[in-house]
Order: sequence, then C-alpha cells, then structure tokens
Amino acid sequence: MTLPAHWVLATSNRGKVAELTALLTEAGLRIRITPQSELGVVAPAETGLTFVENALLKARHAARATGLPAIADDSGLVVAALGGAPGVYSARFAGADADDNTNIAKLLALLAERTPDRSARFHCVLVALQHPADPAPVIASGSWTGEIALAPRGGGGFGYDPVFFDPALGTTAAELEPVDKNRVSHRGAALRQLVELLQNR
Repeated sequence: MTLPAHWVLATSNRGKVAELTALLTEAGLRIRITPQSELGVVAPAETGLTFVENALLKARHAARATGLPAIADDSGLVVAALGGAPGVYSARFAGADADDNTNIAKLLALLAERTPDRSARFHCVLVALQHPADPAPVIASGSWTGEIALAPRGGGGFGYDPVFFDPALGTTAAELEPVDKNRVSHRGAALRQLVELLQNR
C-alpha cells in the first residue's frame, strides 16, 4: 500500500513535534509531516481514560479538521506508588494550566510523603489514521522503565524528563542528548513500531 505523502501531526507540543520529526526522518519514512498548530487546528479536550483513547481522539480531530491523514501521540508517566498516576493526566497533573516545573514539584511531593518505591515508566501510544472514519487505525506503543529521581537533573528534554532516571544508563532523560534519548525512549520505540506497521500495511 502506498502511503499518503502529507500527514498532519496531531500535537502542538513543541517537544513532541521535535522528537517525532527527528524520529520519522531517522526512520527513513518519506512523508511530509505538518504539526496541527501550523494548520490552525486547536487541540481537542482529552476525555479518554487511556492513552489509546486519547491518541485516537486527537488523530480523528486533526484528520477531520485538515482533511489530511493524521498521526497522533498520547503519552505520559506511570508511577507505581501512585496507582499509575499521573498517567493520561501527566500534562495537567497539577492543574489545567500547570507547567512542567509545577507538575514535577507535585510528583516529588507526593512520593516524598508515601513510599520508598520510586519505580516508574514512560508510556507512549502512536496512532495513524488515513481519514477521520478509518475503521482500522494503525496503533503502536512503547515503554521506558526507570525510577523517579529525588530531584531534577539535566537541562534537556521536556515534561518529566529531569526526574525520570534510567538506572541502566545512570542518567535522567533530561541529561541525554536527543539522539541518545530517541534510541531508548518510549516514543522512539513506539515510532519504530509504527513505521514498521505502516510500511507493511
């Protein structure tokens, strides 16, 4: 099956746009990707209870608004001691207008008052739709296992990267160079799976 040449990327998050664009280029998928923010599309309310539901919701919204096939990402941090929180609420963990620092501060405060278990994982779901009513969306996922650091470290990345510590690498996600992060991250794993699924569709 020949892939459409032009797709909308259903996110306005600059960090995600940068990572996904780099990953798609690296994977050699010869398609043009335009972030929905450049096409005047406002993100819909994320009302899903799972990463899959929210990714599908965002992809359908972007495809409907632009008339283009869409790729959408929904991802977040899953912390065992918090029952899986912040999960799908990762971007708004400390409130609708919270920024990364506020979300991190709430996460660290909650863990400090509960348990020594700091195990966590990043989870990412990527969805590709040919059109808004596509009955067979391509769905890929990836995870990155680690733990929550006691304090932020590093100036790279975005979101919870400064407190997501990978014991195998001995660094937080924010201390990794972008190319190294993409090699091990949840989004990198999901994107490589998505590319394979699209190429074999």
